[in-house]
Amino acid sequence: MTLGAFAFIAAAAGAALAVQAPASVGAQDKTAIEKIVHDYILDHPEIIPQAIEKLQAKRLSSVIDASRSAIETPYAGAWEGAANADVTLVEFFDYACGYCRASLPDLAKLVGEDKKLKIVYRELPILSEASSDAAKVSLLAAERGQYMAYHKALYDAGRVSRDTILAAAAKAGIGKADAEAAIASSKYDAEIQSNIALAQKLQATGTPTFVIGGQVLSGAVGYDMLKEGVATARGK
Repeated sequence: MTLGAFAFIAAAAGAALAVQAPASVGAQDKTAIEKIVHDYILDHPEIIPQAIEKLQAKRLSSVIDASRSAIETPYAGAWEGAANADVTLVEFFDYACGYCRASLPDLAKLVGEDKKLKIVYRELPILSEASSDAAKVSLLAAERGQYMAYHKALYDAGRVSRDTILAAAAKAGIGKADAEAAIASSKYDAEIQSNIALAQKLQATGTPTFVIGGQVLSGAVGYDMLKEGVATARGK
């Protein structure tokens, strides 16, 4: 842990004491309390990562609250599950991401058994040029009500390439000419750039990144952790 992180924790603790201490506590008493906190942190450095994590989670929760509508409102039909959900799970993903593919069965199981859950999919094509092409056709599919058919077909197709993109589009009922036009178009650039900006705000380090309630979960965290996140967001 860096000295900067230590100083940050100590300063945060001191600030909290300054805010919460009753008016009857004098400056000398506050200084003594702050020293106790300082010495305790030195004697128990294992609490520093926990404190950093808690502060980070609190900060991210504030970021989510400030951008919740942008995060949870799907692009056209880029979602599945309950229309009137009480919890929305958002996945930022890339079709070329193996961890995103590995998470597909977990999401399918979760939305299949939870009738009050909505999953919103946000394209985050950061791994390759083919990722961007796949995302554009995905957004076209979202406009046409064929999103999940394309989504599953492309993951089933394996490695993302122009051929597998066109094959998945055809399987979802989108003609080759329309898919190629979507790839060549700049129509979907604004949506993709918006997703990238949102991911940066959330300090996403890669794909998949999940947002559930006030939480951000990074990587293929698995069914159990996703389910726990939904339960926490629901307040259970």
